[in-house]
Amino acid sequence: MVKKTNGLAAAKPAAARPNVVRNAPVKTVGVKTLGPVSDLERHLPSEWWRTLFNSLYLETDGDVVENDRNTQQEIDLLIRSAGLEVNDRILDLCCGQGRHVLELARRGFKQVTGIDRSRYLIRLARKRARQRNLTGVSFHEGDARKFRAGDNAFHCVTLLGNSFGYFDREEDDRAVLEAVKRALKSGGMLVMDLTDGQWMREHFEPRSWEWIDQNHFVCRERGLAGDGERLISREVVVHAERGVIADQFYAERLYSRERIQELLERIGFGNIRFHAFGVTESTRKQDLGMMAHRMFLTCDAPRKAKRARREAIFPEVTVLLGDPRLPDPVKRNGRYNPEDIETIERLKAALGELPDYRFRYLDNHASLIADLRSQRPSFVLNLCDEGYNNDAFMELHVPALLETLAIPYSGAGPSCLGLCYNKALVRAIAETIDLPVPAETYFSADDQAATIPSVFPAIIKPNYGDSSIGITQDAVVHTWEQAINYLTRLREQMPGVPILIQEFLNGPEYSVGIIGNPGLGLRVLPTLEVDYGKLRGDLPRLLSYESKWVPESPYWTEIGYREAQLDEDTRRRMVDYSTILFERLGCRDYARFDFRADANGEVKLLEVNPNPGWCWDGKLNLMASYAGLRYSDMLRLIVEAAQERVAAQQPGLLVPEPVRLVAGRA
Repeated sequence: MVKKTNGLAAAKPAAARPNVVRNAPVKTVGVKTLGPVSDLERHLPSEWWRTLFNSLYLETDGDVVENDRNTQQEIDLLIRSAGLEVNDRILDLCCGQGRHVLELARRGFKQVTGIDRSRYLIRLARKRARQRNLTGVSFHEGDARKFRAGDNAFHCVTLLGNSFGYFDREEDDRAVLEAVKRALKSGGMLVMDLTDGQWMREHFEPRSWEWIDQNHFVCRERGLAGDGERLISREVVVHAERGVIADQFYAERLYSRERIQELLERIGFGNIRFHAFGVTESTRKQDLGMMAHRMFLTCDAPRKAKRARREAIFPEVTVLLGDPRLPDPVKRNGRYNPEDIETIERLKAALGELPDYRFRYLDNHASLIADLRSQRPSFVLNLCDEGYNNDAFMELHVPALLETLAIPYSGAGPSCLGLCYNKALVRAIAETIDLPVPAETYFSADDQAATIPSVFPAIIKPNYGDSSIGITQDAVVHTWEQAINYLTRLREQMPGVPILIQEFLNGPEYSVGIIGNPGLGLRVLPTLEVDYGKLRGDLPRLLSYESKWVPESPYWTEIGYREAQLDEDTRRRMVDYSTILFERLGCRDYARFDFRADANGEVKLLEVNPNPGWCWDGKLNLMASYAGLRYSDMLRLIVEAAQERVAAQQPGLLVPEPVRLVAGRA
């Protein structure tokens, strides 16, 4: 993403924003302009890049950034200088409308991801990919300073089209490069295309104007910032009949060859090479602005040491569990059963295999608060997914209590647990990032009439809860009568709980498991698929309450699980969506994301599970086993992820150094 004439700034409060009309409808008069200004920098919003890149940007800069010949030449240079291969995993950061990603896909590259801050441009990129039937590409909204695409995930990261140096502070530019370094594999390559700051400082045009089509022209003025480090630009877009339709300001930091090399070396990049750049063309043969004289460089990410097992940060660990003395309405017959006790014993045996830790267990909720105060833990492994007093609605109360007592713990915080307990809210958030979700109707507990689905089959389930509470084989309905009957039954069983009437997805069902934390390392486990092959044909294919809590049910005995055999594009899309939701929802340390395909094969989000089931026969451990991990290995990864996160959040905490470092490729 590039503003060819320079500038990207941050949004200020509404009164301070430049006068801009986006996708302006026809009016008889234009908007008010600021008129002559003596100091461009004073009018520059600090985050202009939040709002500037839209359809108007493609009009003013389209002669360069919508120019196929420019794009093809830049991709030629990229492939040649970086030595790219079609199976390399490539990230185009600040990808704009996706022109470089789409050109790579057109040439057969199979794993290309684009990330950009502009929702408009990302949606346009996705639309173009669909129109051209291009596979192997994915586009996501994200901030270049803290994007979440997985650590050690890419062979090559590109910053093309003069998309670097937009931030108000130079430390934000450093944050971009640090994020790129994390995303690159050991020895991976960063490719940058940015304006030659020294040349631009000496040759920029203070004023210019040009017609951009038959009805619009744009006037530009430029000047150096007070410290001489950035070039500030103003752009006034005028309609021949309506007058001024935009008056906007933006800026770019001017990096010379020596300065960008120094910055890259300071971050840890090496083998920095500058390559000859061809001539940029304008279809209008007009002002090229910041695109006129650019540097094209490649450099290598540092070799990353394979870190051996770290000494335990908190060797003394207190494990919080549900209370077997109390009723538990979720479990079979409303209480702990022999299989539940066996699950706890297997947990203790697996944790006993971790030599660096010493575990004690708390499961008496009547004395829980007193026990935590009298024998204050240094760290808690929170496995109390039953909730305080075995009340699933009070699952978030356990971490809230630990935070009140300032005790560090594993897993999601109260806000994340509360949010993800509400399925409709999770669905709404997923929609904001264009993640496919099932069609749905929300039926409030106070509603006296339901909107019955017009398309069957549908599934009816409670909006709150987990462990498939309220979801039985009868939850899948095929007629209005069945829908009304199950809705009535569910309201009687769970009074006061809102109900969801949702499109029933009958395609393959998948789960994505993640262990770790953004910025510290995310480990994505192999994808799991639910195997309904042995289930009787007259039973609906779903993971009902019976599949988890009723051993004599065919849902318990006939449903299996296996490692999913997916095409790379589908797998990658689910992983990308999962990592974005992991951060957006505030998940920590470990989480599970469930998806299912509809009749047309489109994979849609079912639900998000922070603090998912940790038991030996649960989905998360099955996915870990596909990666060659034992049950104790999975538990160790969760404990380590949580403790490293706590240590990173407490800079004063003394963290033991790794036992040893082994050099090698990631």
